[in-house]
Formats: sequence, C-alpha cells, structure tokens
Amino acid sequence: MTVYDFKASNIRGEEISLADFEGKVLLIVNTASKCGFTPQFEGLETLYKDLEPKGLMVLGFPCNQFGSQDPGDNGEIQEFCQLNYGVSFPMFSKIDVNGKDTHPLFTYLKKEARGVLGSESIKWNFTKFLVDRDGNVVKRYASTDKPSAIRDDIEKLL
Repeated sequence: MTVYDFKASNIRGEEISLADFEGKVLLIVNTASKCGFTPQFEGLETLYKDLEPKGLMVLGFPCNQFGSQDPGDNGEIQEFCQLNYGVSFPMFSKIDVNGKDTHPLFTYLKKEARGVLGSESIKWNFTKFLVDRDGNVVKRYASTDKPSAIRDDIEKLL
C-alpha cells in the first residue's frame, strides 16, 4: 500500500485519486487559516513554485480540529489561501486528521511516520508528511518545522 491507493475530495468537492500524483514527491500538510502557523502557507507556496518543475507537489488538507482554527467552509478557505498567500498548490476539502472520523489517508500517513515518542496522533496544524516518488512516506515534520527548513530533504528526493 502507498499514498497512491487513496482518494480525497479537492476543495471544490471533486474526488481526486492520489494516483494522479504518481511519480511526484509529495508534501502533504494539514492546514488552518487562523493559526499561528498559518504564515507557513507562504513558505509552502515558495517550495511549490521553486520545486514543482522538478517534481514536487504540495497538497493542503484544511482541518478544524485544533483550536477551531479553520472554521470556514471550503470556498472561504480557498479564497483566504489565494488572497492572503497566493496559494496555487492543490487544496483539498476540510477533513479530520485525528479521532473516529480521521480521513483514511491520514490514518495511513500517521502509521507510516509516527510522531514524537512513537505517537500516531497529529498534535497541531501544519504537520507535514514527505512522500517519495514511489508513494512511500519518508518522514513526518512537526508544526514548528518551517517549510524552508525541510527543503534539503525534499531536494534529495527530487
């Protein structure tokens, strides 16, 4: 099993197979619009703009589970990301990343790349998962890890 075995709805509600990204390096991030880490959208967009020609795809998954920091609907989230940060990488519909309604993709990501002390649960917004060109989860990054700080790890996979 790889991330390519999963599907998710994009921000417009259209079902997308992650197999559409086969052969790309993926950075999958749970995002929020009203979080102290929200300015990371800028760094994520920079990574995407700089490295997309080499095969990077950044995939954003809004989540409202941490401090209710993404309360808007998908349209409001998309507008916020574009207006405030110029986000052009694919954004998906709002999901849960923990609990009984966890999206299956995030259940898989959390099992493949555990957090601190082997924990599976995601601790906060802007947790990042790096996936290689074969769909294998390589590493998990904490919310505090800025996109610029993980650039070298991404470039090694490109």
